[in-house]
Amino acid sequence: MKHAIGAAVLTGLLCTAALAEDNRVDLVRPDAPELTAHGDSPIGVRTLEVTNTGQVDILKVESANDLPRYDRPLTLEVWYPAAAGTGSGGTYEGVLLRDGVTKVDLKGRAVRDAEPAKVDTGYPLIVISHGYPGNRFLMSHLGENLATKGYVVVSIDHTESTYDNKAAFGSTLVNRSIDQTFVVDTIDIMSKEDGNFLSGLVDASNTGLVGYSMGGYGAVITAGGGVTQASTEYPWGAPAGTLGVHLAGSDSHEALIDPRIKAAVAVAPWGMNTGFWDAKGLSGVRIPMFFISGSDDDVSGYENGTKAIFDLSTNTDRYLLTFEYANHNAGAPIPAPSEAWQPSEHIDFIPFDHYADAVWDNVRMNNITQHFVTAFFGQYLKKDGEMQPYLNLVEKSGDGVYAVEEDGTLKPEHTYWKGFPNRTAKGLSLMHKTKGK
Repeated sequence: MKHAIGAAVLTGLLCTAALAEDNRVDLVRPDAPELTAHGDSPIGVRTLEVTNTGQVDILKVESANDLPRYDRPLTLEVWYPAAAGTGSGGTYEGVLLRDGVTKVDLKGRAVRDAEPAKVDTGYPLIVISHGYPGNRFLMSHLGENLATKGYVVVSIDHTESTYDNKAAFGSTLVNRSIDQTFVVDTIDIMSKEDGNFLSGLVDASNTGLVGYSMGGYGAVITAGGGVTQASTEYPWGAPAGTLGVHLAGSDSHEALIDPRIKAAVAVAPWGMNTGFWDAKGLSGVRIPMFFISGSDDDVSGYENGTKAIFDLSTNTDRYLLTFEYANHNAGAPIPAPSEAWQPSEHIDFIPFDHYADAVWDNVRMNNITQHFVTAFFGQYLKKDGEMQPYLNLVEKSGDGVYAVEEDGTLKPEHTYWKGFPNRTAKGLSLMHKTKGK
């Protein structure tokens, strides 16, 4: 019997390894929490090219008195619920690795250019914003997962911030939040155009935002967190005071705040540990936030980084999910493609390091992120009251007590994290603070 069980486990591990070698972005582990599971909707995916005209060309700015303009191109990947009978499965071809040169194929659930679902009411919109550098596929696991659950999800390739188009950091500092709100504008317009595949499919007035690292930096600004005066003057930052557009208390920053964006997820948001926010600026955050971080994040920081942002965003309801001992890659990047395991002559580190964590398994982190983001947007965008128990938890997962009758009835002393199978809620914490605290 033991030999049979061992053989079965080995077979399962080999199957999982084979799937990983396939560069799949839609893996769900057997021990994943409940809300990780994909939804019932088949999904499609399309690529869009859009342009934000008349933007400040940060790369060419030399003086505050002369701000050159350009038409800023953005490439978008759009996942959406598809028509019944669409099927499942597709390939994202020629996706660049972190080295900006090597092309790989990723596999997932979405069907390229599938017919959209027919709906009476548009689905909520989710905008995904990658790090510096990154690309629109870096969080494709989350894009696909949310689309199967009744969201239209749009992931941005941020110009001058991608693997093959990485330019001066100042461009990312200024443009990240502007790109996010522009995409909401663009999708809103498309949703009202006759003949557009998004016509009637998406309700941009009910939008959520997901940002990782510099995308998280942008999400904090978009949520209302204006930056400090000092950060607008950093010699290594944005040139000639151009970051002043996001200055806390300024008319320009206030004008950026978009009432259509109802909630945001910020994964390892960069900036607090380098002085971009203070209590005054973060008091401007005005929409519910779900922060995600590794406790050992040495890029964005934890106590002086993500947790400090969480603590100081006192004017909204917010959560902080922490992966104990994880570093900067906690929860956001897809599993490292098989090609990333090999050194590249184009960068001075193995590309694998850009995706993986030294302690946590990528798929495990992705699944936990999918679970909590589903609960968070389910509560704040879909107003689903059944999601609250998945967020109302004892702070430290290891403190939860698993106490269940043989028939599955929960005993009075049961405090285990809802949705987590027994023995799986480990190494995590979830803090929650309400407005005014």
